[in-house]
Amino acid sequence: MAEVFATFLKLGLTSFGGPIAHLGYFHRELITRRRWLDEEHYAQLVALCQLLPGPASSQLGFAMGLLRAGWGGGLAAFVAFTLPSALLLFGFAKILHVLAGGYGQAALHGLKLLAVAVVAQGVLVMARKLTPDIPRALLAVTACAIVVGVGGAFVQLAVVALGAACGFVFLEGASSVHADSFRVRYGSKTGATLLLLFAILLLIALGFPTAHSPLGSVAAAFYRSGALVFGGGHVVLPLMEHAVVDPGWVSTQDFLAGYGAAQAVPGPLFSVAAFLGERLEGGHGGVLGATVALVSIFLPGFLLVAGSLPLWHGLARRKGALRAISGVNAAVVGLLAAALYDPLWTSAIHSAADVVIALVAFVALVATRVSVLAVLAGCVLISLARVLVAS
Repeated sequence: MAEVFATFLKLGLTSFGGPIAHLGYFHRELITRRRWLDEEHYAQLVALCQLLPGPASSQLGFAMGLLRAGWGGGLAAFVAFTLPSALLLFGFAKILHVLAGGYGQAALHGLKLLAVAVVAQGVLVMARKLTPDIPRALLAVTACAIVVGVGGAFVQLAVVALGAACGFVFLEGASSVHADSFRVRYGSKTGATLLLLFAILLLIALGFPTAHSPLGSVAAAFYRSGALVFGGGHVVLPLMEHAVVDPGWVSTQDFLAGYGAAQAVPGPLFSVAAFLGERLEGGHGGVLGATVALVSIFLPGFLLVAGSLPLWHGLARRKGALRAISGVNAAVVGLLAAALYDPLWTSAIHSAADVVIALVAFVALVATRVSVLAVLAGCVLISLARVLVAS
């Protein structure tokens, strides 16, 4: 456990660049240097985490710790990898009120413009990977149109279910995957129990009232968000927005500022839950709110990956399941595209200058090797300069 904790703390402090980059960091540190797994099993573990809903890089880290040192190792990997980014975002939430002046608001506006560029990049990358043919592209466009036209958290759930059904019936591109068994310290019965627990908690979370924000409702809202994230960490944006902004727990401005700040810290994007948990209105924020939000949003993904490890050998050979997952992945491309329009574009883009800044940031992320930190600095500095010139 100590070895796992120290290794993942290093990764949590240095893993900039988002989930895809995290896979490279993990491979270099855990496979090339430490040889915790062979290449074949690492590739299979990456495939499993990408097929399941949840934060793929955090699930991969949890699974690596679990395979290395049992349940304690999985917990150590999660805490060590998440703690640095969670503390940074919690601290940002604490000082957000200091940014209430003109220059502070300009800096926050720069974060929102960065968020537009980052999510636009995410839509592009996911569309290339997850909608490579006309049927899946049409499914993504349909999902986007439904979400933009109707809106609401349950519409998002319906879109995900529609994607699964259409994928199962119509998509033929998904085929079975060669899969080896993983050596876990528990059997298929324990795995099935963990998957059942995931499903029971999701049903409870779906039916939990959200009119007020006691911690039970907060836990349910963040559990729903973590349980339904297919296709990448950025897809959590629309789910979280409906979970915390629609009930009035967090303002749209604070939500987008926190999401933008999450791009600048190492570690998992899901750590933005620490920011949102601290900012909860009605006296439910602070350390307790941040802790409840963090645990709740990561828990479903960990239950899924732990439950699937002993069952992976059989799951990867079921073509129907893989077709359904392919349909879900196409639908969430549309879900993320809808979030790019609302709330990101509608809240951050107010002038032609904003369009130009967001477009330049997008091009820098897509077409150059400029780091997201450099793009963040550029967006904030340009926003500050605009206020300075105007005054």
